Amino acid sequence: MASSPNGAGDVFDQYLTDRGHAVERVGWDQEYNKKQCPECGGLHDTSATTCTVCGWEPTR
Repeated sequence: MASSPNGAGDVFDQYLTDRGHAVERVGWDQEYNKKQCPECGGLHDTSATTCTVCGWEPTR
């Protein structure tokens, strides 16, 4: 089960973990030599830290 991509997800992740659910961190997808946003599908250089299309940031 994927968790919330924003900071509020930490509390939600802990809640799920305490109840036996596995949570995974959400990160960039890879498309050839580019990073792909999992939210909107926008392609970015490998140095990108934020999606310039929708503003998504990977969890830390």
